[in-house]
Amino acid sequence: MSRTFTAALVQTNSGNDPAANGDMIVARIKEAAGLGADFVMFPEVVTLVETGAKNVAPKVTSFAADPNLPRFRDAAREAGVWVLIGSMVVEHETLDRKFANRSVLISDTGEIVATYDKIHMFDVDLENGESYRESKSYEPGTRAVVADTPWGKLGLTICYDIRFPHLYRGLAQAGAQMIAIPASFTRPTGRAHWHILMRARAVETGCFVFAPAQTGEHMDGRKTYGHSLIVDPWGEVLADGGEDTGIVLAEIDLDLVDKARAKVPSLTHDRPFDGAGTPN
Repeated sequence: MSRTFTAALVQTNSGNDPAANGDMIVARIKEAAGLGADFVMFPEVVTLVETGAKNVAPKVTSFAADPNLPRFRDAAREAGVWVLIGSMVVEHETLDRKFANRSVLISDTGEIVATYDKIHMFDVDLENGESYRESKSYEPGTRAVVADTPWGKLGLTICYDIRFPHLYRGLAQAGAQMIAIPASFTRPTGRAHWHILMRARAVETGCFVFAPAQTGEHMDGRKTYGHSLIVDPWGEVLADGGEDTGIVLAEIDLDLVDKARAKVPSLTHDRPFDGAGTPN
């Protein structure tokens, strides 16, 4: 197993037309592969940025019937790269009038290796008047996911999950050496916390962090922060996408995970304690 590869984060400004977003994703996979990428990662809700369940519902299907998914699988196979669709909005399998916010990991042969449904829902009122209630329309996931790649193990998370560090510690202790955090971060919270949180999760877990992000003003009026980040296990930022759409790349050496964890082996130092603790 090779422990080195080239990671590419695609920073997007997705709109409310899934077909147009699909065209963009396929083109970006090909472009990133042409730049030498082995693994191409996209942001949260990359296939659809839309407001209100009544507007979302006519534009999504079940996961199995999604018309973009075969296109992404074909693009990964044709380009010979691994692809993470940071998340796509799909109908929930068992709950009517609910959606799932789902990451999809695709191999270089076009196989779906793993999926992950966002666990933590962004139910927040911001000081600038923006209000979000993800739990109203989305059903939270119930399982953490660590997937095998040709280079090592990848933990899957999405956006607001970043604020729940016990999830990341659990992923690292389950074997993850890399963690994906595709996001659609708001500008106010991004300016305050984005870089700090991404670097903290990398340091706490001794993992590489890949955080492809949405950026700019979207068709529904929301504004996202951008700054797609690749962070190494010592907390150093290897790539920052700034505020424009595009692709950033970095060379990844998973030997750095072992070196960081040898310096500070905190993942092996858990001790029981009384009082408030990690939720079950």
